[in-house]
Amino acid sequence: MSLDTIRAVFRRPFQLREFLEQTVFLARVTILPCIFLAVPFLGVTIFFVNQLLAQIGAIDLSGAGTALAVVREIGSMASVLVLAGAGSTAICADLASRTIRDEINAMAVLGVDAIHRLVVPRVLATTLLAVGLNAVVCVVGISTGYVFSVLLQGASAGQFVANLPLLVGLADVVVGVIKAVIFGLAAGLVGCYRGLTVGSGAKGVGEAVNETVVLVVSILFVVNTIITLIYMELGGRSGF
Repeated sequence: MSLDTIRAVFRRPFQLREFLEQTVFLARVTILPCIFLAVPFLGVTIFFVNQLLAQIGAIDLSGAGTALAVVREIGSMASVLVLAGAGSTAICADLASRTIRDEINAMAVLGVDAIHRLVVPRVLATTLLAVGLNAVVCVVGISTGYVFSVLLQGASAGQFVANLPLLVGLADVVVGVIKAVIFGLAAGLVGCYRGLTVGSGAKGVGEAVNETVVLVVSILFVVNTIITLIYMELGGRSGF
């Protein structure tokens, strides 16, 4: 199905209306949960890291630590966790409901390719949204780090801002975007696949939705580990 989806991306006509509707729908169900997840999670992490920095008199380096954690790891991971829990499951439930009502079979009888008509817009929507959520988490995470570091733990506002690019460069931002693209692509493909291969009845829909979350999260950690190891190896050799 993944190969069929890649081939169908370049087939015309492109389902622009379906793509826009899915993008708006996924954004509506994921942006607020993503912010609500990022603020406490990043706040607690940054608070404890700053406590360690304060003990060695380096609290003004909190900006560098915040940017490194948010841009390199937490941004892409938090975005896809929300996308898996809210977006990918919604896609799976929608397609699974159509499958058990034989709508997908009816489309095949009419000569309509379900991959081109339904899967491609949803996969592209999740990919685009994953990049957008990654940007949202980065902004929210750095803002949260500023509030905790400067207002609550006494770090210098100027030093916090000045040290943001100390450990993070353009390569880290690019890697974060690449992670978000791959995670969003995986979330969309898994949700669509489980929706189209669902078992019969309402029980099958529920099981497919649960399996979607487990599969996407599992893929997240495996792919994240592989990409991070490759980046650290290449970065160490090139001097980044």
